[in-house]
Amino acid sequence: MTLELKNDQIEDLSFDDIDELINPRPEDNDFDAVVEAAISRRGFLGGVVAVGTGAFLTGTGLMSGQARAASPFRFEPVAATSADTITVPKGHNWYTLSRWGDPLFSDVPEFDGATRGTAATQARAIGDNNDGMALFSKDGKHVYVFNNEYTNRKIMWGNNPDGKAASDDDILKGKMAHGLTAMEVAESDGKWAIVKDSPLNRRVTPDAEMEITGPARGHDLVKTAADPDGVKCLGTWNNCGNGRTPWGTYLACEENFNGYFSGPTEDYEVSPELARYGISGKDWGYGWAKIDERFDVSKHPNEANRAGYVVEVDPFDTNAMPKKHTALGRFKHENAEVVIAGDGTVVVYMGDDERGEFLYKFVSDNKYVEGEPTDNLLTQGTLFAAKFNDDQKGEWLPLTEESVGMSRAEISIHTRQAASKAGATTMDRPEWVASNPLKAEV
Repeated sequence: MTLELKNDQIEDLSFDDIDELINPRPEDNDFDAVVEAAISRRGFLGGVVAVGTGAFLTGTGLMSGQARAASPFRFEPVAATSADTITVPKGHNWYTLSRWGDPLFSDVPEFDGATRGTAATQARAIGDNNDGMALFSKDGKHVYVFNNEYTNRKIMWGNNPDGKAASDDDILKGKMAHGLTAMEVAESDGKWAIVKDSPLNRRVTPDAEMEITGPARGHDLVKTAADPDGVKCLGTWNNCGNGRTPWGTYLACEENFNGYFSGPTEDYEVSPELARYGISGKDWGYGWAKIDERFDVSKHPNEANRAGYVVEVDPFDTNAMPKKHTALGRFKHENAEVVIAGDGTVVVYMGDDERGEFLYKFVSDNKYVEGEPTDNLLTQGTLFAAKFNDDQKGEWLPLTEESVGMSRAEISIHTRQAASKAGATTMDRPEWVASNPLKAEV
Protein backbone atom coordinates (compact mmCIF):
# COMPACT_ATOMS: atom_id res chain seq x y z
CA MET A 1 0.00 0.00 0.00
CA THR A 2 1.44 3.38 -1.01
CA LEU A 3 0.70 6.20 1.41
CA GLU A 4 0.36 9.77 0.20
CA LEU A 5 1.03 11.10 3.67
CA LYS A 6 3.95 13.45 4.25
CA ASN A 7 5.51 14.31 7.59
CA ASP A 8 4.19 17.85 7.38
CA GLN A 9 0.66 16.42 7.06
CA ILE A 10 1.23 14.10 10.01
CA GLU A 11 1.89 17.06 12.29
CA ASP A 12 -1.64 18.32 11.65
CA LEU A 13 -3.42 15.01 12.20
CA SER A 14 -4.42 13.17 15.34
CA PHE A 15 -3.00 9.70 15.88
CA ASP A 16 -6.46 8.26 15.29
CA ASP A 17 -6.66 10.05 11.94
CA ILE A 18 -3.24 8.73 10.95
CA ASP A 19 -4.30 5.21 11.87
CA GLU A 20 -7.46 5.60 9.82
CA LEU A 21 -5.42 6.58 6.77
CA ILE A 22 -2.89 3.79 7.20
CA ASN A 23 -5.28 1.09 8.38
CA PRO A 24 -8.94 2.06 7.73
CA ARG A 25 -11.40 0.53 10.18
CA PRO A 26 -14.94 -0.64 9.39
CA GLU A 27 -17.52 2.12 9.58
CA ASP A 28 -20.12 -0.15 11.18
CA ASN A 29 -19.83 -2.30 14.28
CA ASP A 30 -21.91 -5.04 15.86
CA PHE A 31 -22.72 -3.10 19.01
CA ASP A 32 -24.50 -0.32 17.11
CA ALA A 33 -26.61 -2.97 15.39
CA VAL A 34 -27.45 -4.55 18.76
CA VAL A 35 -28.57 -1.19 20.14
CA GLU A 36 -30.65 -0.39 17.06
CA ALA A 37 -32.34 -3.79 17.22
CA ALA A 38 -33.08 -3.35 20.92
CA ILE A 39 -34.57 0.08 20.31
CA SER A 40 -36.77 -1.19 17.50
CA ARG A 41 -37.97 -4.09 19.64
CA ARG A 42 -38.80 -2.02 22.71
CA GLY A 43 -39.26 1.47 21.35
CA PHE A 44 -36.57 2.78 23.67
CA LEU A 45 -33.45 1.53 25.40
CA GLY A 46 -33.62 1.79 29.17
CA GLY A 47 -32.24 -0.05 32.14
CA VAL A 48 -29.09 -2.05 31.72
CA VAL A 49 -27.35 -4.30 29.24
CA ALA A 50 -26.12 -7.17 31.39
CA VAL A 51 -23.01 -9.21 30.72
CA GLY A 52 -22.54 -11.95 33.27
CA THR A 53 -22.44 -10.40 36.74
CA GLY A 54 -21.43 -7.00 35.36
CA ALA A 55 -23.93 -4.51 34.02
CA PHE A 56 -23.18 -2.02 31.28
CA LEU A 57 -25.32 1.03 31.91
CA THR A 58 -26.87 2.68 28.89
CA GLY A 59 -29.86 4.72 27.88
CA THR A 60 -32.00 7.36 29.54
CA GLY A 61 -31.48 6.10 33.08
CA LEU A 62 -28.03 7.63 33.29
CA MET A 63 -29.34 11.07 32.41
CA SER A 64 -32.30 11.12 34.77
CA GLY A 65 -32.85 13.89 37.30
CA GLN A 66 -32.10 11.44 40.07
CA ALA A 67 -28.68 10.76 38.58
CA ARG A 68 -27.94 14.48 38.63
CA ALA A 69 -28.29 14.82 42.38
CA ALA A 70 -27.03 17.98 44.05
CA SER A 71 -23.28 18.08 44.49
CA PRO A 72 -22.04 17.38 48.04
CA PHE A 73 -19.45 20.11 47.55
CA ARG A 74 -20.21 23.62 48.72
CA PHE A 75 -18.74 26.24 46.43
CA GLU A 76 -19.84 28.90 44.03
CA PRO A 77 -20.12 27.77 40.41
CA VAL A 78 -17.31 28.83 38.09
CA ALA A 79 -18.41 30.93 35.14
CA ALA A 80 -17.29 30.07 31.64
CA THR A 81 -14.20 32.00 30.63
CA SER A 82 -11.69 32.18 27.80
CA ALA A 83 -8.87 33.33 30.10
CA ASP A 84 -5.63 31.44 29.56
CA THR A 85 -5.44 30.12 33.10
CA ILE A 86 -7.03 27.61 35.44
CA THR A 87 -10.16 28.99 37.09
CA VAL A 88 -11.23 27.58 40.46
CA PRO A 89 -14.13 28.46 42.80
CA LYS A 90 -13.83 31.27 45.32
CA GLY A 91 -11.90 30.13 48.36
CA HIS A 92 -9.82 27.63 46.37
CA ASN A 93 -6.37 27.94 44.81
CA TRP A 94 -4.17 26.06 42.42
CA TYR A 95 -0.48 25.74 41.65
CA THR A 96 1.79 23.64 39.47
CA LEU A 97 3.13 20.42 40.93
CA SER A 98 5.23 19.31 37.97
CA ARG A 99 5.82 20.18 34.34
CA TRP A 100 7.36 18.52 31.33
CA GLY A 101 11.14 18.65 31.71
CA ASP A 102 11.24 19.32 35.46
CA PRO A 103 14.26 17.41 36.81
CA LEU A 104 13.80 14.56 39.26
CA PHE A 105 17.39 14.81 40.47
CA SER A 106 19.58 17.74 41.51
CA ASP A 107 22.35 16.84 39.06
CA VAL A 108 19.96 17.42 36.14
CA PRO A 109 19.79 21.05 34.97
CA GLU A 110 16.48 22.88 35.09
CA PHE A 111 14.48 22.81 31.89
CA ASP A 112 15.95 25.07 29.20
CA GLY A 113 13.29 26.52 26.94
CA ALA A 114 15.88 27.52 24.36
CA THR A 115 17.24 24.01 23.79
CA ARG A 116 14.34 21.90 25.16
CA GLY A 117 16.97 19.78 26.86
CA THR A 118 18.81 16.70 25.61
CA ALA A 119 18.10 12.99 25.55
CA ALA A 120 20.24 12.58 28.66
CA THR A 121 18.37 15.24 30.65
CA GLN A 122 14.97 14.09 29.42
CA ALA A 123 15.66 10.55 30.60
CA ARG A 124 15.88 11.85 34.19
CA ALA A 125 13.17 14.50 34.05
CA ILE A 126 9.37 14.60 33.89
CA GLY A 127 8.11 13.10 30.63
CA ASP A 128 5.61 14.60 28.20
CA ASN A 129 1.80 14.42 27.89
CA ASN A 130 0.55 12.92 31.13
CA ASP A 131 -2.39 10.54 30.93
CA GLY A 132 -3.38 7.93 33.51
CA MET A 133 -1.98 8.53 36.99
CA ALA A 134 -2.28 7.33 40.58
CA LEU A 135 -0.97 8.40 43.98
CA PHE A 136 0.45 5.74 46.31
CA SER A 137 1.17 6.19 50.02
CA LYS A 138 3.19 3.91 52.27
CA ASP A 139 5.10 4.42 55.51
CA GLY A 140 4.65 8.19 55.29
CA LYS A 141 5.94 8.37 51.71
CA HIS A 142 3.80 9.51 48.78
CA VAL A 143 4.63 8.55 45.19
CA TYR A 144 2.85 9.82 42.09
CA VAL A 145 3.07 7.52 39.09
CA PHE A 146 1.80 8.72 35.72
CA ASN A 147 1.92 7.82 32.07
CA ASN A 148 3.80 9.94 29.53
CA GLU A 149 1.74 8.86 26.57
CA TYR A 150 3.30 10.69 23.62
CA THR A 151 5.10 13.90 22.66
CA ASN A 152 4.09 17.04 20.81
CA ARG A 153 6.88 16.88 18.27
CA LYS A 154 6.69 20.50 17.15
CA ILE A 155 7.11 21.54 20.79
CA MET A 156 9.68 18.90 21.69
CA TRP A 157 11.79 19.98 18.71
CA GLY A 158 10.62 23.60 18.75
CA ASN A 159 14.18 24.83 19.22
CA ASN A 160 14.84 23.81 15.59
CA PRO A 161 13.72 26.20 12.82
CA ASP A 162 11.32 23.70 11.21
CA GLY A 163 10.18 22.03 14.42
CA LYS A 164 11.60 18.69 13.32
CA ALA A 165 14.33 16.43 14.65
CA ALA A 166 17.72 17.68 13.48
CA SER A 167 19.87 14.97 15.03
CA ASP A 168 19.81 11.49 16.49
CA ASP A 169 19.81 13.06 19.94
CA ASP A 170 16.61 14.93 19.07
CA ILE A 171 14.94 11.64 18.14
CA LEU A 172 16.23 9.99 21.30
CA LYS A 173 15.03 12.94 23.38
CA GLY A 174 11.53 12.42 22.04
CA LYS A 175 11.82 8.74 22.81
CA MET A 176 12.93 9.42 26.39
CA ALA A 177 9.91 11.68 26.93
CA HIS A 178 7.68 8.58 26.62
CA GLY A 179 6.99 5.93 29.23
CA LEU A 180 6.24 6.54 32.90
CA THR A 181 7.30 8.99 35.57
CA ALA A 182 7.38 8.08 39.25
CA MET A 183 8.14 10.86 41.72
CA GLU A 184 7.96 11.23 45.45
CA VAL A 185 6.01 14.27 46.59
CA ALA A 186 5.83 15.91 50.00
CA GLU A 187 3.88 18.77 51.55
CA SER A 188 5.61 21.81 52.99
CA ASP A 189 4.02 25.12 54.02
CA GLY A 190 0.72 24.03 52.53
CA LYS A 191 2.08 23.08 49.11
CA TRP A 192 3.08 19.80 47.58
CA ALA A 193 6.32 19.54 45.60
CA ILE A 194 8.66 16.99 44.04
CA VAL A 195 11.21 15.51 46.44
CA LYS A 196 14.34 15.82 44.33
CA ASP A 197 16.87 12.98 44.61
CA SER A 198 14.37 10.71 46.31
CA PRO A 199 15.36 7.05 45.82
CA LEU A 200 11.75 6.51 44.74
CA ASN A 201 12.08 8.87 41.78
CA ARG A 202 12.53 7.21 38.40
CA ARG A 203 11.63 7.24 34.74
CA VAL A 204 10.48 4.03 33.08
CA THR A 205 11.39 4.77 29.47
CA PRO A 206 11.09 2.88 26.16
CA ASP A 207 14.57 1.51 26.90
CA ALA A 208 13.83 0.18 30.41
CA GLU A 209 14.23 -3.57 30.88
CA MET A 210 10.97 -5.45 31.47
CA GLU A 211 9.97 -9.00 32.28
CA ILE A 212 7.55 -10.80 29.99
CA THR A 213 5.06 -12.84 32.05
CA GLY A 214 2.16 -15.13 31.31
CA PRO A 215 1.37 -17.49 28.42
CA ALA A 216 3.46 -15.65 25.81
CA ARG A 217 6.66 -15.79 27.88
CA GLY A 218 9.27 -17.74 25.92
CA HIS A 219 7.05 -18.23 22.86
CA ASP A 220 8.64 -18.09 19.42
CA LEU A 221 6.51 -15.06 18.48
CA VAL A 222 8.19 -12.90 21.14
CA LYS A 223 11.75 -14.11 20.63
CA THR A 224 14.18 -11.68 19.01
CA ALA A 225 17.88 -11.56 18.20
CA ALA A 226 18.43 -9.46 21.32
CA ASP A 227 16.22 -11.73 23.45
CA PRO A 228 16.41 -15.27 21.99
CA ASP A 229 14.65 -16.70 25.06
CA GLY A 230 11.63 -14.38 24.74
CA VAL A 231 11.55 -13.48 28.44
CA LYS A 232 12.73 -9.86 28.61
CA CYS A 233 11.95 -6.84 26.47
CA LEU A 234 12.79 -3.18 26.47
CA GLY A 235 10.46 -0.38 27.30
CA THR A 236 6.91 0.83 27.39
CA TRP A 237 5.41 3.71 25.41
CA ASN A 238 2.11 5.29 24.44
CA ASN A 239 0.62 4.40 27.80
CA CYS A 240 -2.92 5.73 27.95
CA GLY A 241 -5.15 4.94 30.92
CA ASN A 242 -4.07 3.03 33.98
CA GLY A 243 -5.13 0.82 36.85
CA ARG A 244 -4.07 0.04 40.38
CA THR A 245 -4.05 -3.24 42.23
CA PRO A 246 -5.23 -3.97 45.77
CA TRP A 247 -1.66 -4.97 46.59
CA GLY A 248 -0.34 -1.49 45.81
CA THR A 249 1.09 -1.61 42.30
CA TYR A 250 0.48 0.58 39.25
CA LEU A 251 -0.81 -0.73 35.93
CA ALA A 252 0.23 1.21 32.83
CA CYS A 253 -1.74 0.41 29.69
CA GLU A 254 0.01 0.40 26.32
CA GLU A 255 -2.33 1.78 23.68
CA ASN A 256 -1.21 3.08 20.26
CA PHE A 257 2.11 1.23 20.29
CA ASN A 258 1.88 0.60 16.55
CA GLY A 259 2.74 4.16 15.52
CA TYR A 260 6.39 3.81 16.44
CA PHE A 261 7.28 0.94 14.11
CA SER A 262 8.17 1.39 10.47
CA GLY A 263 9.76 -0.38 7.53
CA PRO A 264 12.50 0.40 5.02
CA THR A 265 9.87 2.05 2.80
CA GLU A 266 6.42 3.46 3.49
CA ASP A 267 4.77 0.79 1.33
CA TYR A 268 6.59 -2.08 3.04
CA GLU A 269 4.07 -4.91 3.42
CA VAL A 270 3.81 -6.38 6.90
CA SER A 271 2.17 -9.67 7.87
CA PRO A 272 -1.64 -9.78 8.25
CA GLU A 273 -1.13 -10.34 11.99
CA LEU A 274 0.80 -7.07 12.35
CA ALA A 275 -1.53 -5.22 10.00
CA ARG A 276 -4.48 -6.08 12.29
CA TYR A 277 -2.78 -3.93 14.91
CA GLY A 278 -2.21 -0.99 12.56
CA ILE A 279 1.48 -1.61 12.00
CA SER A 280 2.79 -0.65 8.57
CA GLY A 281 5.85 0.65 6.79
CA LYS A 282 5.16 4.18 8.05
CA ASP A 283 5.35 5.45 11.63
CA TRP A 284 3.81 8.60 13.09
CA GLY A 285 6.86 10.78 12.49
CA TYR A 286 8.90 9.91 15.59
CA GLY A 287 11.62 8.18 13.57
CA TRP A 288 12.65 5.71 16.26
CA ALA A 289 13.73 3.10 13.70
CA LYS A 290 16.42 5.55 12.52
CA ILE A 291 18.24 5.22 15.85
CA ASP A 292 16.99 1.85 17.11
CA GLU A 293 16.59 -0.93 14.58
CA ARG A 294 14.25 -2.97 16.81
CA PHE A 295 11.52 -0.63 15.55
CA ASP A 296 12.21 -1.66 11.94
CA VAL A 297 9.63 -4.37 11.29
CA SER A 298 11.54 -5.65 8.28
CA LYS A 299 14.47 -6.56 10.53
CA HIS A 300 12.71 -7.48 13.77
CA PRO A 301 9.02 -8.26 13.10
CA ASN A 302 8.60 -10.01 16.46
CA GLU A 303 9.49 -6.83 18.33
CA ALA A 304 5.98 -5.50 17.70
CA ASN A 305 4.56 -8.62 19.38
CA ARG A 306 6.27 -7.48 22.58
CA ALA A 307 4.18 -4.29 22.83
CA GLY A 308 0.50 -3.72 23.51
CA TYR A 309 0.22 -5.05 27.04
CA VAL A 310 -0.60 -4.01 30.60
CA VAL A 311 2.61 -3.21 32.51
CA GLU A 312 2.82 -3.60 36.30
CA VAL A 313 5.15 -1.30 38.25
CA ASP A 314 5.87 -1.30 41.99
CA PRO A 315 6.09 2.37 43.08
CA PHE A 316 8.06 1.55 46.23
CA ASP A 317 10.55 -0.98 44.84
CA THR A 318 12.69 0.67 42.20
CA ASN A 319 14.77 -2.49 41.89
CA ALA A 320 11.75 -4.52 40.85
CA MET A 321 11.66 -4.99 37.09
CA PRO A 322 8.36 -3.86 35.51
CA LYS A 323 6.26 -6.75 34.21
CA LYS A 324 4.43 -7.01 30.91
CA HIS A 325 1.43 -9.23 31.62
CA THR A 326 0.59 -11.10 28.43
CA ALA A 327 -2.23 -13.02 30.14
CA LEU A 328 -4.27 -9.78 30.01
CA GLY A 329 -4.08 -9.76 26.23
CA ARG A 330 -2.42 -7.68 23.57
CA PHE A 331 -4.41 -4.84 22.10
CA LYS A 332 -4.74 -1.05 22.35
CA HIS A 333 -5.39 -0.87 26.08
CA GLU A 334 -7.19 2.14 27.50
CA ASN A 335 -7.32 1.28 31.19
CA ALA A 336 -7.35 -1.74 33.50
CA GLU A 337 -10.14 -1.77 36.08
CA VAL A 338 -9.22 -4.22 38.83
CA VAL A 339 -11.83 -5.67 41.19
CA ILE A 340 -11.84 -8.58 43.61
CA ALA A 341 -14.78 -10.88 42.93
CA GLY A 342 -16.87 -12.41 45.65
CA ASP A 343 -14.91 -15.65 45.42
CA GLY A 344 -11.60 -13.84 45.86
CA THR A 345 -10.44 -14.05 42.26
CA VAL A 346 -8.99 -10.98 40.58
CA VAL A 347 -11.00 -9.59 37.67
CA VAL A 348 -9.56 -7.00 35.28
CA TYR A 349 -11.89 -5.20 32.83
CA MET A 350 -10.31 -3.70 29.71
CA GLY A 351 -11.34 -2.01 26.49
CA ASP A 352 -9.53 -2.07 23.14
CA ASP A 353 -9.57 1.56 22.01
CA GLU A 354 -10.08 1.19 18.30
CA ARG A 355 -13.23 1.03 16.23
CA GLY A 356 -14.30 -2.50 15.41
CA GLU A 357 -12.55 -4.10 18.38
CA PHE A 358 -13.71 -5.60 21.66
CA LEU A 359 -14.36 -5.37 25.38
CA TYR A 360 -12.48 -7.85 27.59
CA LYS A 361 -12.14 -9.18 31.09
CA PHE A 362 -9.47 -11.35 32.71
CA VAL A 363 -10.24 -13.66 35.63
CA SER A 364 -7.37 -15.05 37.67
CA ASP A 365 -7.00 -18.73 38.43
CA ASN A 366 -5.86 -17.95 41.96
CA LYS A 367 -7.42 -15.88 44.73
CA TYR A 368 -6.20 -12.68 46.29
CA VAL A 369 -5.43 -12.98 49.99
CA GLU A 370 -4.07 -9.84 51.63
CA GLY A 371 -0.49 -10.31 52.73
CA GLU A 372 0.13 -13.40 50.61
CA PRO A 373 2.20 -13.48 47.36
CA THR A 374 0.54 -11.90 44.35
CA ASP A 375 2.97 -12.83 41.57
CA ASN A 376 0.60 -15.30 39.90
CA LEU A 377 -2.58 -13.23 40.04
CA LEU A 378 -2.04 -11.43 36.72
CA THR A 379 -0.08 -14.21 35.02
CA GLN A 380 -2.45 -17.18 35.33
CA GLY A 381 -6.10 -16.97 34.35
CA THR A 382 -8.63 -16.81 31.54
CA LEU A 383 -9.32 -13.98 29.15
CA PHE A 384 -12.89 -13.34 28.01
CA ALA A 385 -14.42 -11.13 25.30
CA ALA A 386 -17.90 -9.59 25.58
CA LYS A 387 -20.85 -10.58 23.41
CA PHE A 388 -23.96 -8.36 23.55
CA ASN A 389 -27.44 -9.44 22.49
CA ASP A 390 -30.37 -7.25 21.48
CA ASP A 391 -32.47 -8.53 24.40
CA GLN A 392 -30.22 -6.39 26.64
CA LYS A 393 -28.33 -9.40 27.88
CA GLY A 394 -24.98 -10.83 26.97
CA GLU A 395 -22.25 -13.21 27.88
CA TRP A 396 -18.53 -13.40 28.38
CA LEU A 397 -16.93 -15.65 25.76
CA PRO A 398 -13.84 -17.49 27.04
CA LEU A 399 -10.81 -17.22 24.79
CA THR A 400 -9.37 -20.70 25.19
CA GLU A 401 -7.67 -23.32 23.08
CA GLU A 402 -10.98 -25.16 22.79
CA SER A 403 -13.07 -22.12 21.86
CA VAL A 404 -10.82 -20.46 19.27
CA GLY A 405 -8.36 -23.18 18.19
CA MET A 406 -5.31 -21.17 19.22
CA SER A 407 -2.71 -21.86 21.89
CA ARG A 408 -2.81 -19.78 25.09
CA ALA A 409 0.33 -17.99 23.95
CA GLU A 410 -1.18 -17.19 20.56
CA ILE A 411 -4.33 -15.89 22.26
CA SER A 412 -2.18 -13.61 24.41
CA ILE A 413 -0.31 -12.23 21.40
CA HIS A 414 -3.04 -12.23 18.73
CA THR A 415 -5.88 -11.35 21.10
CA ARG A 416 -7.89 -9.44 18.52
CA GLN A 417 -7.90 -12.42 16.19
CA ALA A 418 -8.94 -14.72 19.03
CA ALA A 419 -11.88 -12.50 19.97
CA SER A 420 -12.98 -12.41 16.34
CA LYS A 421 -12.91 -16.20 16.17
CA ALA A 422 -14.93 -16.46 19.38
CA GLY A 423 -17.68 -14.28 17.90
CA ALA A 424 -17.41 -11.33 20.30
CA THR A 425 -19.31 -8.12 19.61
CA THR A 426 -17.30 -5.50 17.75
CA MET A 427 -17.52 -2.11 19.43
CA ASP A 428 -17.09 1.57 18.58
CA ARG A 429 -13.86 2.21 20.51
CA PRO A 430 -14.61 0.86 24.01
CA GLU A 431 -12.33 2.93 26.18
CA TRP A 432 -12.48 3.40 29.93
CA VAL A 433 -14.18 0.79 32.14
CA ALA A 434 -15.27 1.79 35.66
CA SER A 435 -16.68 -0.45 38.38
CA ASN A 436 -19.26 0.25 41.06
CA PRO A 437 -17.64 -0.40 44.47
CA LEU A 438 -21.02 -1.15 46.05
CA LYS A 439 -22.34 -3.85 43.73
CA ALA A 440 -21.32 -6.11 40.85
CA GLU A 441 -21.65 -3.55 38.12
CA VAL A 442 -19.33 -1.97 35.58
